[in-house]
Amino acid sequence: MSAQSLHRSAHAALTGWRTPSEADESLRHTMLAFLDAAPLGCLREHEPGHITASSLVLTEDAAQVLLTLHPRVGRWIQLGGHCEPGDDTVVDAALREATEESGVDGLHIDPVLLSAHTHPITCSLGKPTRHLDLRFLVWAPVGAEPVRSAESTDLRWWPVDALPDTAEKETIDHLVALARLRR
Repeated sequence: MSAQSLHRSAHAALTGWRTPSEADESLRHTMLAFLDAAPLGCLREHEPGHITASSLVLTEDAAQVLLTLHPRVGRWIQLGGHCEPGDDTVVDAALREATEESGVDGLHIDPVLLSAHTHPITCSLGKPTRHLDLRFLVWAPVGAEPVRSAESTDLRWWPVDALPDTAEKETIDHLVALARLRR
């Protein structure tokens, strides 16, 4: 990995993103401006904020979504995290995170950016920062058994139309709707 290869891949993902709304188009331009000003912006060490990579993991029949009960956030969310030294691209980072956090073999990632989001968080740096999250669609075999990692309080499949009360429902519903448009 190099900071440059991650940076180039994040820039390419955002440049190629066909945004579904004016708000997303504005976010796309904001994230591109961030990358233009932050050559190390894909690294967790970039304290003011950094690109992260997450995955909406759906079963191949799109009936279930794999969510993690995040220990810091306290809600059910999609899988994802920081770019790491072994990641050449943000797509590699998203697939690695999905595989590590799910324990599921045979995941397949759609390399086209599904969505993006930015949010304030106190992450592993221990200081308030901002995650600029690039979200990808990942398909899992039907019947795949997830194995919870140490990064999660809980991990399980949920029917896409019956998310738990403590899920970020609006976000997950939106991502699932975008994923269904790709089928």
